[in-house]
Amino acid sequence: MFMAIRIVSFLLLLFFAPVVCSQNTTTPQGPWSLQQCIEYALKTNIQLKQVQLNAELSKVNLLQTEAGALPSVNGMMQHTYNYGRTIDQYTNTFANTTVLSQNLYVSGSLNLFNGLQRYNTIRQNQYNYLANKFDIEKNRNDISLNVAGAYLQILFNQELLAVAKNQLEITIKQLDRTQKLFDAGTLAKGSLLDMQAQQATDELTIANAQNQLDLAYLSMIQLLNLDPANGFEIQKPELSLPLENLLINSPSQIFSQAVKNLPEVKSAELKLLGAEKGVSAAKGAISPQLSLNATYGTGYSGLSKSLISYGISGVDTIGYTTTLQPVVAPHFVPVFENNSFSKQYKDNVNQTLGFRLTVPLFNGLQTHSSISRAKISRMSSELALEQTKQQLQKSIQQAYADANAGLKKYIATKKAVEANEESFKYSEQKYNVGALNVFDYNLAKTKLAKAKSDLVQAKYDFVFRSKVLDFYQGKPLTL
Repeated sequence: MFMAIRIVSFLLLLFFAPVVCSQNTTTPQGPWSLQQCIEYALKTNIQLKQVQLNAELSKVNLLQTEAGALPSVNGMMQHTYNYGRTIDQYTNTFANTTVLSQNLYVSGSLNLFNGLQRYNTIRQNQYNYLANKFDIEKNRNDISLNVAGAYLQILFNQELLAVAKNQLEITIKQLDRTQKLFDAGTLAKGSLLDMQAQQATDELTIANAQNQLDLAYLSMIQLLNLDPANGFEIQKPELSLPLENLLINSPSQIFSQAVKNLPEVKSAELKLLGAEKGVSAAKGAISPQLSLNATYGTGYSGLSKSLISYGISGVDTIGYTTTLQPVVAPHFVPVFENNSFSKQYKDNVNQTLGFRLTVPLFNGLQTHSSISRAKISRMSSELALEQTKQQLQKSIQQAYADANAGLKKYIATKKAVEANEESFKYSEQKYNVGALNVFDYNLAKTKLAKAKSDLVQAKYDFVFRSKVLDFYQGKPLTL
């Protein structure tokens, strides 16, 4: 019953080719959340659709292989006119006239045993189909990580821009105060010019920060396949850093969880199982093959006739009397009529049933070569699985090291910001009473701005690396 359902599905796939349906890609209104960005990217990404099509193709291959285990049945009809001398196959007589003949038959064959090649091939295609489904999940994860990285990059550049704007506001206030002191004659013009130069520097910093923010938005827009002309804005979530609960798992613990859950590992494992079945299928060609064949046919011949009566056509001399008088008898002529189509189709039915055993002896080393290729493919799959695990382990170790370094940098820069804020307040007080020159004041202000920028960078570096580690542990990508 299960096989019949699969075959029906296969036939439907043949008549209605699978098409990746266009999903609802309605653009969300207002600022986009991270989840909305990820969902939209998963709906519109062309590479993901191509991977999905590959999975559909592997499903068709699987159904085709399963259908190959069923009997092969073929029908044939032949309608022939023969000109010239021939022997009619139904009457076994010579004919020199135009003869119409028809042949109808149905033939079927069933492979009874072929060294389990069919079974192993089905299992191989089943593993490949499941592996392709995990490839889809792996592609979805890659897209989600890319979107999350682009999202955090926008947030990072937004905070850098805010820091730059804050620094400009401080400079403008001090410039206004410096202008008044210069107008009152209590400050030299050099102090005013230095402050004006600082304002120009802060404006340039804002322009650069705005450009970086625009580029970050452009990267996200291209990742989502959106039209830049339609406008795009993201939500700004409140990022909290629960430092006491982070990095509690070691890289080996994270790897142990990831190797059990990540689709790329499962895909590589299934491909290895498929390659092993491929070796078994190739080895099956060494064994004898047994098949069952049957035919059922009938036909029609224009020469086929039936005797219906005898007619008298004159007399024949059959002997002589003693006086030499001829003895005659009527000359009987047989009368035939053509047999009808229905009668001949009934009378000419022939059926065959037979078994065929094929023993492979030598085929130009084709079987040997197939087995060798299958073994090489299996070894390649083993190396691919090992490489996947090694790459995963390296990625986790690198992400953990980066997150740990980012955490240390965040803690250090946070202290640096606090210290520079106090230092700047003190410098600002000294500058306001004339105890500090413009150069030293701007130097303290620049240190504070750099410390804040470093804090923002450390914050988002740590957030992204920690989200990557969460992802490896099977946690959803959320902010």
